[in-house]
Amino acid sequence: MPAPDDSAQLLRQADGVKTSNHPEFVQLLKRLGAEAATLSPGQRMHLRYLQAWAIGYQGDYETATPLLNAVIAESTDATLRFRAGTTLVNMLAIGSHYEEAFAQVSRLLDQLPQITDKAARIQGLGVATLLYNEAGQYELGLTYATQMLQENPDGDGGCKARALQIQSLYESGKFATFDRQYPEAIDACSKALEFLYANGIRANVASFDIQHGQSSAAIKLLQKHYAEVRRIGYPEQISEFDAALAQAYWNEGNTALAQQYAYAAVDDGVKHEFTKSRTSAYALLYLISKKQGDPNAALAWHEKYMAADKGYLNDVSAKALAYQTVKQQVQAKKLQIDALNKQNQILSLQQALSKKAVEAGRLWIVLLLSILAFVGFITYRIKRSQLSFMKLARRDGLTGIFNRQYFVGEADRQLQYCRKSERDACLVLLDLDHFKTVNDTHGHAVGDRVLKRAVAACQAYLRSTDVFGRLGGEEFGMLLPECTLDQVLARVEQMRVAIATVSAGEDAPGIPISASFGVAAATNSGYDLRQLMMDADDALYRAKREGRNRVSLSDSRHVHLSLV
Repeated sequence: MPAPDDSAQLLRQADGVKTSNHPEFVQLLKRLGAEAATLSPGQRMHLRYLQAWAIGYQGDYETATPLLNAVIAESTDATLRFRAGTTLVNMLAIGSHYEEAFAQVSRLLDQLPQITDKAARIQGLGVATLLYNEAGQYELGLTYATQMLQENPDGDGGCKARALQIQSLYESGKFATFDRQYPEAIDACSKALEFLYANGIRANVASFDIQHGQSSAAIKLLQKHYAEVRRIGYPEQISEFDAALAQAYWNEGNTALAQQYAYAAVDDGVKHEFTKSRTSAYALLYLISKKQGDPNAALAWHEKYMAADKGYLNDVSAKALAYQTVKQQVQAKKLQIDALNKQNQILSLQQALSKKAVEAGRLWIVLLLSILAFVGFITYRIKRSQLSFMKLARRDGLTGIFNRQYFVGEADRQLQYCRKSERDACLVLLDLDHFKTVNDTHGHAVGDRVLKRAVAACQAYLRSTDVFGRLGGEEFGMLLPECTLDQVLARVEQMRVAIATVSAGEDAPGIPISASFGVAAATNSGYDLRQLMMDADDALYRAKREGRNRVSLSDSRHVHLSLV
């Protein structure tokens, strides 16, 4: 039977190596589990928390969540309850319970001033940073990561804070280079034996290199630490390394290794979860099958890609919407509290003026009118927030046109209307030529202005019934209902010329812009949006291969059967 001090030491040791030496952590949990009967009630609760954490680490979030809720409900240790709450935020977010996750993190941040335990504070600030980054609130994420670094500049706190700072800056597109930022962060994580975080930084660096044409450097970095990542055993990170390697090898022309790592990215990721890694792996497997001349496999991978991409984008939109919803709820609650405080002040004033009935009556009327105005103001603010959320859910934040998720839904709805009414419809995909060069040469701010100018050039030739959306990066889609193929080709040619002539704009003068277009008609491809997008995508690739700055029409024809 271990002494109480020995048990406490084992628990601290297990807690300290959760991410730095996961195999040792697992062995310590087994040992502590075998000795659970000898532990004190507080130690057993600590063990239950670590066991729940381990289950969630392996990707079984549905099992981990009720275990963490039990620790929060039953533990008498405020610090342990706080730590269980931070881990619960991760489980809720990964399980797509985003509103609950943001509500939980809001409660944790309110509790933070009362938490003095250093490790718990690191954990709380870290999970807040991660969640806000996932919702696209990078400035807010950077704020909490910076606070984390200020409080804990050394050890695992310094490592995690620097890693999260890099994530916030990288995801927001504010890094021009990683050369100065990442070595210091990786060194801090290596000294703290936090290899999970060190490899997370390396994954960001590799993605940055791939995006900037340095795929060979990315392969070298990823392969150097690939065995270590697999040893640590965190499924999401393994899949992230696999997907990055697949893309890098594809860029380098090594199709065999690209396919191998794309398969691995699919197999190694958390099951039944839509992630950026799995989505990019499906897209790459589609391109590989297409290159190998296997249309059946290409179609199967493309269907998986479309489903995963839609699921991933739905998740991104849901996180952003959940953040805004909880933010609104918090503000509304604050306004309600302010209103109650004002009502209390009114009651106090009424009592003080009870002897002056006439004057008090007049004052009461004035104050009641003030309350009505205040309530009206609250209602207006809430209604305006709701309208803002609806717009956020369907609009691309940069260009103001539909985002991919809403474009797909609206385009499919219009297609079904055209099918039932036997009307023509065409799908157009366009991609700005050499846009990466614009970003690399002039910076992302200029690149953003170029995107907005191109969108404005196209909008001049679109009708109110046309569906226009940003599908990702510099790629856009248009669904033109009730429009013949000849009419569409004429309008698309006008758009192509308009985009090519906007390089004299004052916001980005002298930057040449052009776009390639792929067009697919429902008369040839049918009214299935997936098939139309595949045919338009093929035409777009052909336009790119034939020299760019041109319009290419899909020559695919499909047989369509209907039941009478």
